[in-house]
Amino acid sequence: MVGGFNHNFRYNGTLFHVQTEDGGFKSPRIVTQLFYGGTVLVSAKQNYEDILHEDDLKRLVESRMQEQHKDILRRLRNGEYDEIISRLVKSPPVRDGAGDLQGRPAEAPEESSAPEKPIVDLDELVFSYLAGNDQRYRVQ
Repeated sequence: MVGGFNHNFRYNGTLFHVQTEDGGFKSPRIVTQLFYGGTVLVSAKQNYEDILHEDDLKRLVESRMQEQHKDILRRLRNGEYDEIISRLVKSPPVRDGAGDLQGRPAEAPEESSAPEKPIVDLDELVFSYLAGNDQRYRVQ
C-alpha cells in the first residue's frame, strides 16, 4: 500500500482539498477526491488489478496515483469543474471565532487582508511536495 497525497489548492479565491488514496492489495484501486469543505465535488477511481503481480508494484501504483492526483488539480485549475462548483458551492464557508465552519450569506463579500501569493507551476508544486524538497511542507 502506497501512502496518499493531500493538497489544499486555492482556485478563484476559494480553497479546495484534493486527496488521493491507495486501497491496497485487497482493494486494488486508486481514489482521488476533490473536496470543498466536507463535500466531495469530484471523484476519480482507477483499478489496478492488471499490475498486481508486477515486481515493481509500489512504484507503478505511486506513479498512477501521482498522475491521477495531478490530473484532478490540473482540471480544477483549467476550469473543467466550474459548473459543478457553481451548482454546489452557493456561498463559501467561513470559520467563526471557535474555528467552526459557518455558511456565509451569498451577498457577503469575501474579505482578505492577506497579500496574494505568487502563482506557482502546479507540476513543480506537486513534485516538490512529493519529493520533500519544499520547506512549506516540512514538519518542524
